[in-house]
Amino acid sequence: MSSYENTCRYFSQAAELMGLTSNMRKLLQTPQREVKVQVGLEMDNGEIGTYIGYRVQHDTSRGPMKGGLRFHAEVDAEEVLSLATLMTWKTAIVNLPYGGAKGGIAVNVRDLSAGELERLTRKFVDEIHDMVGPDKDIPAPDMGTNAQIMAWIMNQYQKYHGFNPACVTGKPLELHGSEGREEATGRGVVIVIAAMLERLNLKFDQLTFALQGFGNVGSYTARFLTEHKAKILAVTDATGGVWNPAGLDIPQLLEYAAAHGGVKDFPASEPMSNEEFIAAPVDVLIPAALGGVLTAENARDVRAKYVVEAANGPVTAEADHIFEEREILVLPDVLVNAGGVTVSYFEWVQNRQHFRWDLPRVRNELERIMTDSFNRVWNIATEKKVPLRVAAYLLGIGRVGRATVLGGI
Repeated sequence: MSSYENTCRYFSQAAELMGLTSNMRKLLQTPQREVKVQVGLEMDNGEIGTYIGYRVQHDTSRGPMKGGLRFHAEVDAEEVLSLATLMTWKTAIVNLPYGGAKGGIAVNVRDLSAGELERLTRKFVDEIHDMVGPDKDIPAPDMGTNAQIMAWIMNQYQKYHGFNPACVTGKPLELHGSEGREEATGRGVVIVIAAMLERLNLKFDQLTFALQGFGNVGSYTARFLTEHKAKILAVTDATGGVWNPAGLDIPQLLEYAAAHGGVKDFPASEPMSNEEFIAAPVDVLIPAALGGVLTAENARDVRAKYVVEAANGPVTAEADHIFEEREILVLPDVLVNAGGVTVSYFEWVQNRQHFRWDLPRVRNELERIMTDSFNRVWNIATEKKVPLRVAAYLLGIGRVGRATVLGGI
C-alpha cells in the first residue's frame, strides 16, 4: 500500500465515524492544485541537468498553505500529494491557521556541488514564485533541505516580490529565522512523550528507548530525552546501528556522529542492524527516519509497548492494525512531529510583525500548543474508544470540515 493510500485509509476511518457524506469526503480529500515543473540548470562541468520539481497545495479553508520542501531522489507526485494532505490535518490538529502543502525535487543532493544546489534551488523558485508567498503557501525545510536553502529561496523570491521574509520559514537567524526552529521537531516529540507518560503515570527514567534515525529530528529527540534522564539503548542511521544494554552515552554519540558522519562503530557499543532495531527489547520505539519502516512483515517482531512516529508515515496501515491487536500504543505522526510546523508558524508570525521572540518564549509556546493538542487527542480517543491516530484525524478533519462549511463553497 502506497503512502497516499495509507493517508486516504486513515481519512476514511475517521470520516466514517463522523458520518461525512461522500461528496464532503471528496471535497476535503481533493487537492486544490498540483504542479509539476521542469528545473533545468547548467552543471559545473558544462553539461545540462534536468530535474523534476513538485508543489502540491491541498487546502486553504483555514488559511494559507504550509509545507516542507524535500530534495530527495525518491520524491514523486504521489509522495508529495500524500505529505501535502497530511499537512492539512496536522496543522488543524495543532490548531494553526494554515492548510497543507508540500513540495520537492527528485534529486540526490550528494551528487551536486554547493553551486549546483544553489542554482537548482533558485531555478525552482523561478518556476513557482507566483504560486507561493506569505499569504498563499509558505515552504519550509524537509528532508535534504536546510536553513541555507531556505535563505536562497527567500533571496530569489524577493527579486520578484520585494522584501518579505515571511515567504519561507526555517531560515537562518541572520535572515529573520526563529530561535528554536532547528530543534523544534525533536523537542515537540519529547513534549508529546512527556504528556503521554503523565497520562500513564510513568516517568522517563522508568523506560528504555530506541531511535531509528539520527539526523535533525532523531538527534534532537535523543538530546532532549537525555535531559529527562531517559535511557536510550539503541540508535540506528543510514551508516548502521549501535546498541548498549546499559544505555548509550548520548552526548558522546552526538559528538561522534558529527565527526564521523554517522553512528556506526561508536565505541562502547555493539553493532545493530535495522532488522535488529525493530525487535529491540525496549519500552519505546521511535522511528525518526523514513516512512514505511514498520510493516505487516515485521510488526509482530516489535517488542516495545509504545511506538512514537517521529518520522512521516513510518507505520503502514497493516502494521497499525497489528499494533492495535497487540495493544501497542502508537503516537501518530500527524501529532508527534508537528513541532516543526508549529515553530515555523511562530517564525511566520514574527516576520509578519517584524518582532523577534526569545528562545524561552518559543519553547513555552511550543510546549503549550503540543501539550494541549495531545490532551485533546487523548480525550477524544478515550471518549470514543478509538486509537490515538483515529482521534487525531477526527480532531483535524473536524476543524477543516467546519471551516470549509462556514466559509462556503
